[in-house]
Amino acid sequence: MKYISTRGGHEVSSFREVVLAGLADDGGLFVPASYPKFSAEKIQSFANLSYSELAFEVISPFIDGDIPDEDLRKILSETYSENFRHPKIAPLLKIAEGEYLLELFHGPTLAFKDFALQLLGRLFDYFLRDSDKKISILGATSGDTGSAAIAGCAGREHVEIYILHPKGKVSEVQRRQMTTVLADNVHNIALDGNFDDCQNIVKEIFGDLEFKAQHNLSAVNSINWGRIVAQIVYYFYTAAQLGRLDKPTAFSVPTGNFGDILAGWIAHKMGLPIEKLVIATNKNDILHRFMQNGEYAKTKVEHSLSPSMDIQISSNFERLLFEYHGRDGDNISAKINELKEQGAFKVEAGILSKIKGIFASSNVDDEETITTISQIYKESGEILDPHTAIGVLAARENKGAAPVVTLATAHPAKFPDAVVKACGKHPELPEHLAGLLHREEKFAECENSAEAVRAIISAKSS
Repeated sequence: MKYISTRGGHEVSSFREVVLAGLADDGGLFVPASYPKFSAEKIQSFANLSYSELAFEVISPFIDGDIPDEDLRKILSETYSENFRHPKIAPLLKIAEGEYLLELFHGPTLAFKDFALQLLGRLFDYFLRDSDKKISILGATSGDTGSAAIAGCAGREHVEIYILHPKGKVSEVQRRQMTTVLADNVHNIALDGNFDDCQNIVKEIFGDLEFKAQHNLSAVNSINWGRIVAQIVYYFYTAAQLGRLDKPTAFSVPTGNFGDILAGWIAHKMGLPIEKLVIATNKNDILHRFMQNGEYAKTKVEHSLSPSMDIQISSNFERLLFEYHGRDGDNISAKINELKEQGAFKVEAGILSKIKGIFASSNVDDEETITTISQIYKESGEILDPHTAIGVLAARENKGAAPVVTLATAHPAKFPDAVVKACGKHPELPEHLAGLLHREEKFAECENSAEAVRAIISAKSS
């Protein structure tokens, strides 16, 4: 399997090279040169597989020999057995007729990102196991990526990890899940800005090819293809649990950086029957607005009860645009430059129509989020975190003929204030995180500039 950049300026690379590089040298995102396609018979054979067995079937075509099958099976077995607290790994829960939750919060940091980042940390170690080199992981988080990345990389021999989070704009539980990890190779940076500022600094530093090479930089954000490929698995796993590997299912996905829902689109492209993918956004609704008129236009990031979605630049959307523009890297580069210079770009009506053939969208404000948490609690007794609540309401607003599964992306205990406000119940942290709010913290505060972040990395690396 070879990979290319969405901006057309990077030579094809192997899975190993793509994982270790994170971002292409031309600033683009890596995608496969072609997507594997499963037959209907092959998909039906997934019906009774365990999560790690299914992960092997879905992920191995993208690796294509970069990891021997025996080693890959071992890595996947370790990933989805050691740190997940539910025997089904990603259990499915019915909340109403034709409505389900896919619980993706049973990993070590209580968020869906554990599915990819527990794997990615092991891949870094595997690819560097016979090397005396270290890589410096640089990532930005709107709340959950940071803790999941740190949990996957803390203490690993070949990794130094630097995570930027927007100071004061993540929940206390989210922050402490990062800052109370005191491993020597973990470096938390509280940036004086919002998530888009953090993400832009990461991209700017990756664009400094001399600095990138000097510090052997790699990425853990969903710009890293290793993140996306791991998330494809649970779409197939959901269909298997529903007994619908041969019939369409709809999915509603709380969406910030577009990686999780992109994984669903790729599963569909690989042959999984999917009726609809619902983009569920909060008031930072750049993707919902795009779906209305084809214009991708930045506005100011607004703080919300669902901070992991407080984003105005959804990086992985570039991968989707690349596909719907005939894989024309020059076209995508021009659009990204237009976004940087003018704050917006548009796509042709015909392209928007094709995107709307599989995608729908909704935007949900804080008041509606609280109402939905309360309503679902009254209806089913289930307590939702605010991101999942947005997904549930979006699912109901866009429901078609097929059953709809909302991805429950985080444990409600990560956002207790919203939950208490909605239903008067204080969600308790699982036992392994007991005492989190009283643990020692370690982090650096940093001004909003790439130069300041470079200085921290250089100082730690010297």
